[in-house]
Amino acid sequence: MRVRDVVDALAPDRQLAYTTVMTVLDILHSKGWLQRERDGRAWRYHATGSRGQYTAELMRQALSTSDDRSTALVHFVSQMSLADAALLRQALDRAGSEAPPVLAPAPKRARPTRQARSR
Repeated sequence: MRVRDVVDALAPDRQLAYTTVMTVLDILHSKGWLQRERDGRAWRYHATGSRGQYTAELMRQALSTSDDRSTALVHFVSQMSLADAALLRQALDRAGSEAPPVLAPAPKRARPTRQARSR
């Protein structure tokens, strides 16, 4: 989409300045959320990933903050509806047949205590 296309798509809801939309799209491009290519004198922007890919990345980031991934996953799955649990099973089956097994990350080493560092 060109900047003008975005402005026009948002126009029914509210009045936005062209330069404001252009600035936001440029920021999203610099952060890697959008790709852009020249279209005459203007830029044409495209999303770098799908909504599903974005959602998966958010879930991956949330899981990476846990010291106990197994417990975090158990809590996550226990809060799912039966329909979502069935979708998760299907996704695991599909991913297992398409991708090689992923190795678990190495356990984190304990940081040395203050006494151990001073020796």
